[in-house]
Formats: sequence, C-alpha cells, structure tokens
Amino acid sequence: MKTLGLIGGMSWESTAEYYRLINQGVRDANGPMASAQMLVWSFNFADIAALQTAGDWDTLTALMVGAALKLEAAGADALMICTNTMHKCAPAIEAKAAIRLIHIADPTGAAIADKGLTRVGLLGTRFTMEQDFYTRRLAERFGLDVVVPDEPDRALVHAIIYDELVAGRIEPNSRETYRGVMQRMADRGAQAIVLGCTEIMLLVGAGDSPVPLFDTTALHAQAGIALALS
Repeated sequence: MKTLGLIGGMSWESTAEYYRLINQGVRDANGPMASAQMLVWSFNFADIAALQTAGDWDTLTALMVGAALKLEAAGADALMICTNTMHKCAPAIEAKAAIRLIHIADPTGAAIADKGLTRVGLLGTRFTMEQDFYTRRLAERFGLDVVVPDEPDRALVHAIIYDELVAGRIEPNSRETYRGVMQRMADRGAQAIVLGCTEIMLLVGAGDSPVPLFDTTALHAQAGIALALS
C-alpha cells in the first residue's frame, strides 16, 4: 500500500472527514481490519486564515511547500491538500515536490464530465469563487462552464464557512441560505453544483439542491484511496 501525505488543518473539521473517508475506503477494499497508511501535516488554521485575509499568498505558498516537502521526506508517496482554497498553491508544490500531488479539481472535473454535464455552479470561499486558479482548471481540463453566485450570495457563502463550518457549527438557517443560493444558480442554468469547500458537505446534502451535487471532499478522498491501493 502506498502512503498518502495529507496537508490538513484547514480546517481540521474537514481533515477529520478525509481521515475517516480514506480509512473507510481502504477497509471496504481490503477487509475489516485494513486501514490506510497516511502522514498528516495539520496547520493551525487561525494562522492560515489570517494570512488569507491579509492577502499574503507568498507566505502561504511557502508554508504549503514546506509542509509538502516535510511529508515527502517522511515517506509519503503522494500528496493531498485537504482544502480547495489552498490549491491556489498547488503549482508551487508541483514544481518543488518530486512526488505526485492529487489535485482536488481533477477527480471533481472528471466526475462531472463523466455525467455529460457542461455548466456547473461553484460554492466555496471567496478566494475559490472569485479567483481563477480553480475555475480555470475546470474549464481548461474538463471543458466546464463554471457559474459562481452573485456578490451578495458569495458573501453569505463565505461567511458561513469561516464563521460557522470551520468551527464545527451546523446551523439550520445557514442550510436554508445555501439552499437558496443553489436554487438561484440552478435558475441561471447550472446543471449541477460543486461543493468547492471541503466543509460544505457538513452542512448540505443531495436533498438540499435542485440539481446534483459533486462533493469535492468525497471525490478527492476516493482519488486518494485509488492511489493508495494502486
């Protein structure tokens, strides 16, 4: 079995889901006593969030590359960044690390393309929705037309992630807010919704959306399982 190197703690709420999902997948494949070989580098998300707010992506990139190289040196065979937003630093990691980075957008885009869909809505942090590092990869590699919420809805989606979900708070009113945002994206022609923040799956599920949901946390974990067992 190959060893996965997880860059997590952004937030630990979703990193815990990665740990659970990957271990469950390996157990399902290899028997009830089997579990995954993983190394986890877990950041203090308070530090990461402060740098994101300050727009200090140079420092963030240096921290992410440093974590990746530590995991590589410790024996990881492949890397996973357990958050969508910090894939902004993925090109720098790919340039510095000698081992593969499993990019979260790739299994997501492949799953959408396999369904024959071409226009998708994207929920995530402001950074993921408003910058092009994520939407560009989905467009260039998978031919997807990505719809993001309008400005008021982007503000709501972002605030719920940072004020509630990363702290483990699941609020019914926030679920209703997300339902409304997803409905409005569907009304604009989104054939599916990408849960482009690894905490969103803690709040909403298939029954909350008028169109299919693609959960990046689960899809990324499945890609990690496949590599670990390859």
